[in-house]
Amino acid sequence: LKALAEELVRGGYLARVHIGLDYFDASINRVAAWVIGTRAVLKALLMALLEPSAQLRKLENAGDYTARLALLEEIKTLPVGAVWDAYCQRQDVPLGEQWLAEIKAYESRVLSQRV
Repeated sequence: LKALAEELVRGGYLARVHIGLDYFDASINRVAAWVIGTRAVLKALLMALLEPSAQLRKLENAGDYTARLALLEEIKTLPVGAVWDAYCQRQDVPLGEQWLAEIKAYESRVLSQRV
């Protein structure tokens, strides 16, 4: 998923691609599976969008593989979590695992009524 997001961003394909999601795990709640999967895709896209692709491409084209590798290592510790939290706050959606409480309430209120 991460590699797919990186390729979509690096290649400039985001505007031309539709990403279809189909998450199913019979052992867990379907709504939870959908939320987990959707958030995973969004996080992968966020990480790819935060990557300094132009700088990496410039280093590669210049043949400076040492600097490219060093930058790739630095990317691993970028503060993606802080950016993700800010995104969630702007979208008015729960941070971290807070969404799980809403799923549990839904299970209790709605799903428990189904036969």
